Amino acid sequence: MKDVRKQIGTLGEEVAAQLLEEKGYEVLTRNWRSQLGELDLIVTNQRDLVFVEVRTTTSTRFGYGFQSVDGKKQQQVRKIALQYVLNHVKRPYSLRFDVISVLLNRQTGQAIETEHFEGAF
Repeated sequence: MKDVRKQIGTLGEEVAAQLLEEKGYEVLTRNWRSQLGELDLIVTNQRDLVFVEVRTTTSTRFGYGFQSVDGKKQQQVRKIALQYVLNHVKRPYSLRFDVISVLLNRQTGQAIETEHFEGAF
């Protein structure tokens, strides 16, 4: 079961990265890890450094993926992003936190619906 969830998450992150590249963003890194946790995508449009939380589901039975990014998750992402900035960012950027919600077809792995929430938190 865990492998299936990981595969779904990986597919969703791929869809999100492609969407962002089509919008003109450069993907700097995927799945950046620290002892505090993981950042799904870190992208830039040369002006903004954007930390992207990707939530992928195969059903809306329990709501859309973006609805699961609660206050606790937002706080965790902010802490990890601060760690990334302090250790890796050498020039000034405006920082932003986005959420991309991906709904996949479970059989085909194709995106049915994708929503990009800029400045989500």
